[in-house]
Amino acid sequence: MTDAAAPQAGAPAQPAPPGGHVTATGEVDWVKIFLGFGGMVIGQFMAILDIQIVASSLSQIQAGVGASADEISWVQTIYLLAEVVIIPLTAYLTKMWGTRQVYVFAAAAFIVTSVLTGFSTNIEMMIVLRAFQGLAAGAMIPAVFATAMTVFPPEKRVTANVVVGLIVTLAPTVGPTLGGHLTEALSWHWLFFVNVPPGLLVMFLVGRYGDFDKGDPSLAKGIDWPGLATMTVFLLSMQYVIEEGSKEGWFDDDVILWLTVTAAITGVLFIWRQLTYRQPIVSLKPFRDRNFTLGFLMNAVSGMSLFGGTFILPLFLGQIRQYSAAEVGTTMLVSGLVMFLSAPIAGRFVRLMDPRIPLVAGFALAAYGVGLGVRVTADWGFWEFASLQAIRGFGVMIAMIAAQQLSVSTLPPEMMKDASGLVNLVRNVGGAIGLAVLTTILSDQTAVHLSELSAGMSVANLQGQEMLTNLTAMMEAQGLANPEGAARKFLGMALRRDAAVLGFADGFYFLAMGCAVAALLGFLATPAKNKAASGGGGH
Repeated sequence: MTDAAAPQAGAPAQPAPPGGHVTATGEVDWVKIFLGFGGMVIGQFMAILDIQIVASSLSQIQAGVGASADEISWVQTIYLLAEVVIIPLTAYLTKMWGTRQVYVFAAAAFIVTSVLTGFSTNIEMMIVLRAFQGLAAGAMIPAVFATAMTVFPPEKRVTANVVVGLIVTLAPTVGPTLGGHLTEALSWHWLFFVNVPPGLLVMFLVGRYGDFDKGDPSLAKGIDWPGLATMTVFLLSMQYVIEEGSKEGWFDDDVILWLTVTAAITGVLFIWRQLTYRQPIVSLKPFRDRNFTLGFLMNAVSGMSLFGGTFILPLFLGQIRQYSAAEVGTTMLVSGLVMFLSAPIAGRFVRLMDPRIPLVAGFALAAYGVGLGVRVTADWGFWEFASLQAIRGFGVMIAMIAAQQLSVSTLPPEMMKDASGLVNLVRNVGGAIGLAVLTTILSDQTAVHLSELSAGMSVANLQGQEMLTNLTAMMEAQGLANPEGAARKFLGMALRRDAAVLGFADGFYFLAMGCAVAALLGFLATPAKNKAASGGGGH
C-alpha cells in the first residue's frame, strides 16, 4: 500500500487514479468521496442492524419455521459466528482485490442471502442461509473504519469516526425496535426483505464512487492456508463456547470442554503462524503500539456494554413486564435517539480534548447509567428505564468514538485495514463474552436469590406463615376450590419473579463494573492529539 503521507493534505492513503476521486485540475473530488463512503456506511449499518433485528421477533420466527426453543437461538448465534470468522480476513481480501470490489460483492451477497433467508421454510434452511448472510455482512463492517482513517485528512478523521461510531452503537440499539414494529405491521419475513432497497443503494454508491484504493493481485499467490484454517477453527470454537457455554453448563458438557481445548490449541498455533509467516492472513503488528492495545481492550468493553445493554433490557421487559415486541422496541428507542442526537457533541468532545478525558468520562458515564439498573424493581417500565438508557447511551457514544480514535491515533496508514479488522473483531467478541456472562449471571444468581427468598418465606418462618395465611384468606374470599394450593402457587410465582429481578440487578452491576474498569484504563493512554493532527505518517 502507498503511505498516506502524500504532499497534499487530504490525499487518500492510496491516491485515487485519474477519473476516480481526482479532478482534471488535480484536486480531490470530495463529493464523490462522501458518496462512496456514505454507501459503505449504509452497508455497515445494515450488517450490524441484522445482528439484533431478529431479537424481539424470535418467537414469531420460531412459529414460522417450526423450530424448538434451543434451535431458534441459532438464528442469532450462527450470524455472529460467520461475522467473527470473516471480519479479520476482510483486511487481507481488500488488500488483494481492493475495497470497492470486495464491498460490492459483499453487498450483492448480503441482498441475495437476505431474500433467501426470508423465504426459509424450516429452521435448518434458515440457519444455513443466516451463516452465509453473516459472512457477507462481516465483510462490510471493518472496511468502513479503515477507509475513514485513510481517505480523509487528519482534520476530518474525527468526524468520519463519529459517523462510524454512531452506526456501530445505533444499529444494534434500534434493531429490536425496527424488528418488533416490522413484525407486527407485516410479518417476520420482512426482517430480511427490508435489506433489499438499501442493499441496492449500497451497490450503486460504492460501485460508482468507492474507488478508494487498488488491490494487489500478487497477494493471491502466497495465501496462508494453514493460518486461515487455524484462524477459522479458533474463532468458530471460541465463539461457540462463548455463545453456548452458559446454556450447556460450561465444562460439564463434553462438547464445550473439547471445543475450549481446541480453541486454546488453534489460537496459539494461529498467533505463532501470523508472527512467523512472511505474508500473514491477519497482521498482528498493530499490537506493538501501546495505544492500539489499550484501545483494543476498551473496544472489547464497549462491545460488552453495547450488546449487553441491548440484550438485558429487552429481556427484562419481555420476561418481567410481559411487554410485546412493539412495546419493547418503543422503550429501547430512547437509547437510539440519545446516541443519534449526542453524536455531534461526542465528536466535538473527542476532537477538542486530551483523548484520555473523553475515554474516562465516556466509560464513567456508561458505568453510572448502567449502574442505575442495580436498583431495578418489577415495576420499572418506560420512564424508569429512560434515564438509564439516556446516560448509558451518551456515555457509550463518547467511549466508543474515543476508543476507536485511540486505537489508530499513533498507527501508520498501512496498518489501518488490519487494525480496523481487529477492532471490529474484538468488539463482536467482547459483545459475545458479555452476553455469555450475563446469561450465566441471570441463571445462576436468580437460582441463588430464589433459594434465599424461599428460605425467608418457609412455613417454618413466622413471616412466611403469616403471608401464606393472608394469601389463603384472599383466595378463599374469591371462592376458589383449593385456596391454600392457589396461595402457595401465587407465592411461588411472586418469589420467582422477585428472584429474577434481583438476578437482573446483578447483571446491571456486572456491566457497570466492566465500564468502570475501562474508565480506569483510559488513564494509561498516551496523548496522541498532536501526532494525529499533524498529518502525514504520524497518524
